Amino acid sequence: MSRSINRDTQLCMSLSGRPGNFGTRFQNFLYEALDLNYVYKAFTTKDLPAAIGGIRALGIRGCAVSMPFKEACIPWVDSIDDSAQAIASINTIVNEDGHLRAYNTDYIAIRKLIEQHGWLPDTELALRGSGGMAKAVACAFRDAGFRHGYVVARNEAAGRKLAEVSGFAWVADTSELDAKLLINVTPLGMEGPEAGQLSFDRAMVERAKVVFDVVALPSETPLIKLARSLGKRVMTGAEVIVLQAVEQFVLYTGVRPDDALIAKAAANALP
Repeated sequence: MSRSINRDTQLCMSLSGRPGNFGTRFQNFLYEALDLNYVYKAFTTKDLPAAIGGIRALGIRGCAVSMPFKEACIPWVDSIDDSAQAIASINTIVNEDGHLRAYNTDYIAIRKLIEQHGWLPDTELALRGSGGMAKAVACAFRDAGFRHGYVVARNEAAGRKLAEVSGFAWVADTSELDAKLLINVTPLGMEGPEAGQLSFDRAMVERAKVVFDVVALPSETPLIKLARSLGKRVMTGAEVIVLQAVEQFVLYTGVRPDDALIAKAAANALP
């Protein structure tokens, strides 16, 4: 039987330019499985300051923040955790009695996954993208000891800024690169108009050793499918989105689910 919502139910939410269903399915599955009096709902907004003010005014417990709000939210929170401070990008807001504290669980998740996969920091990388998520990824690799790499971005100003922050070099395209670790942090391959597109061409994938695509929906992007067919080591966006969502869940509730329950929640949330 479904849980009933009452006056004591804690509301958590997400803010995104393109709201999806993953967070709603993942978080609500865990709330129900653990008998927690919480409910989660996805939103978008055209008035960001008012939306953040509403979190404070209505006592909303937590908010996941996605593109394009990860940097724009910063002026409206009260304090910033080290995970977000280091990269000036947030993806989670926790409301502690009206005090809004910001975190970046994308950064936390990627640092953990780099360690779990055992990638060597002397590997040269090429990272395509220059937005808030790209900053989380680039800085996670920087802080894991990676020193040799390139930020690939057509937007020179954004690309150079991210390259400076992460300690990598900026290039406008991949024509001169021979990186062994390829990282896509763009919408290329995501469900929608760019679903069939490769973020790196076949020749680059053939020369690479490891391929990481941050796109989670679908997790088997054209890039990941190509890399698997060529026998490359891969990391998918599904790994990232699940792990960062777990860290958000812990921040909201103070409860850490076991691995078996996390796997069930992920299976319920991912298509």
